Amino acid sequence: MVLAYQTLDRDELMQVVQERVTAGPSEFWVVVPATPVGDLAPSLPAIPVMGGVPVIQASPEEARRMAQTKLDAALEQLKTLGAPVGGEVGEADPMRAAKRAMESRQFDEIIVSTLPAHLSRWLHEDLPRRLERKFHLPVTHVAAVQD
Repeated sequence: MVLAYQTLDRDELMQVVQERVTAGPSEFWVVVPATPVGDLAPSLPAIPVMGGVPVIQASPEEARRMAQTKLDAALEQLKTLGAPVGGEVGEADPMRAAKRAMESRQFDEIIVSTLPAHLSRWLHEDLPRRLERKFHLPVTHVAAVQD
């Protein structure tokens, strides 16, 4: 299982997937939590507005739509690496999204791709270690390098 959102298209994740493909037969199931838009790390520095920082509001449906768009693009990119790949948009909470995927599939490993440590909410929540304890599978953490 690959659990990612904002870093799905990053070279660091693609390299780990390519390593798995090179090592032998591999299949990948990508889970993209439908993270609320306001919880996403900004891709541009926030510009103060009238003494505050603008808050991005979007409906849960918009969050799912954005996650699906990200998933679709990632699946196309991952297919070029030569392994069977599929995926789903999961619940906003990454632990619940992973649990849901585990209910219908078996995995040998969880690959968690995050933003750099100082930006990653998932790392602040200790997600890789929590996944390992909960599912008793090896967890590979891939941190994106900040541009």
